[in-house]
Amino acid sequence: MLASEKVENSKRLTIRPGIKVWLARAITTAIIWSIFAQMIALRELLGPILLMGMPYCFSSPVVFQIGEKSLVPTKVVLPPKRIYKNNGYLMVSCNGGLNQMRAAICDMVAIARQLNVTLIVPELDKTSFWADPSDFQDIFDVNHFITSLRDEVRILKQLPSRVKTRVEQGLSFSMSPISWSNITYYENQILPLLLKHKVVHLNRTDARLANNGLHTNIQKLRCHVNFNALRFTSQIEELGRRIVRILRERGPFIVLHLRYEMDMLAFSGCAHGCDIKEEEELTRMRYSYPMWKEKVINSELKRKEGLCPLTPEEIALTLTALGIDHNVQIYIAAGEIYGGEKRMASLLREFPNLVRKETLLQPSDLMNFQNHSSQMAALDYLVSLESDIFIPTYDGNMAKVVEGHRRFLGFKKTILLDRRLLVNLIDQYTNGLLSWDEFSIAIKEAHVYRMGSPKRRIAIPERPKEEDYFYSNPHECLQLIDESHETLESTLS
Repeated sequence: MLASEKVENSKRLTIRPGIKVWLARAITTAIIWSIFAQMIALRELLGPILLMGMPYCFSSPVVFQIGEKSLVPTKVVLPPKRIYKNNGYLMVSCNGGLNQMRAAICDMVAIARQLNVTLIVPELDKTSFWADPSDFQDIFDVNHFITSLRDEVRILKQLPSRVKTRVEQGLSFSMSPISWSNITYYENQILPLLLKHKVVHLNRTDARLANNGLHTNIQKLRCHVNFNALRFTSQIEELGRRIVRILRERGPFIVLHLRYEMDMLAFSGCAHGCDIKEEEELTRMRYSYPMWKEKVINSELKRKEGLCPLTPEEIALTLTALGIDHNVQIYIAAGEIYGGEKRMASLLREFPNLVRKETLLQPSDLMNFQNHSSQMAALDYLVSLESDIFIPTYDGNMAKVVEGHRRFLGFKKTILLDRRLLVNLIDQYTNGLLSWDEFSIAIKEAHVYRMGSPKRRIAIPERPKEEDYFYSNPHECLQLIDESHETLESTLS
């Protein structure tokens, strides 16, 4: 019938053979699109559980190319809402910089899920050193944040009006939870307060949930929030893509998180290489911020203990000793370097292809980001994820969170510098106690196993500040090498 020009008649309709072929193709196409939509929804729902080690840096719509036309699915299938009895409303005010707040948001989602409460979209810090006026929706895609977690916890942009009235009448409860607490603390101490007051406001969120000793489901939810739900706004992601594209067109690139900035030097009390005037300036700044508890600091002792960010001069020696190509692009992920061009001279002399977002983009591109340090840090975060090598010079929050995210992306190379060993070797070399070859060999040997390869966190229950940070190595969410070998062996057997 399909090969002839005859027409098949029916009481209901008349179908020509050519139309039959077109109809069959249309139905097949519709089925394929339905399968793709379901796969996209499954990816958003399961996140790190099924995507262990798979690349994710930028979010983008799935586009299928047919000839010269691009077809973009218009319907996004959302995960089903989780139904539970609401035990109250949890409000949180994050403190610190972008990545400290990022980790805190992940913790708060996990806590809200465990307590069966409604989470109000977190408030970001506007009063810290950076004084960034950005709200949550200025940095993160708030709608994606809410919908991607709807199968775990109910999240609202603001309190319902009747509940808001209670807060205005002073009927809520505000407190700072204890740092490094396990989930039983929240169940035994915070949940009764929620049941009593209906609204609890946590006014500090940094490191308020333990690194270890938590159920695997809680750890995987922290990962799901970090790697999937916390998506930057389209404006930030588009500009991040542009920076990466410019760098890639020129070849491989390294991201150097050079934390040699005034606030970090003042906070840490590290003044190695600074003159007297600069030391006095840093000391004045440290005393001007009451929340920085430590005031009297021995800079040289702290440096020898490996507790200071490396200076530009020290990092120039280190990169050269590690055998980094002097012509490679090095993207500086940082704010304004203390001491400016004068302090960067030695690093620039050894590695002339130093670039920053300000040198890769036009001033107009960054105009809307000025005076918004968290949004600028978000750009650096995205570029750091995409780099061939990531090298932090200090183990601050960005260094740790990016390290963990790069592990999730397939254990991308991250050189974790042993600062205590480095400053000792650098001092020996500069004092003539080591030859260049001895110095270089010692540094290379010391960092063979410090490249972000798979490993498990080291837990120190009595001293949580000294143990491995969850977000730098969320091994519960990663496919470790020994586990993959065990899976392969069990499959073969």
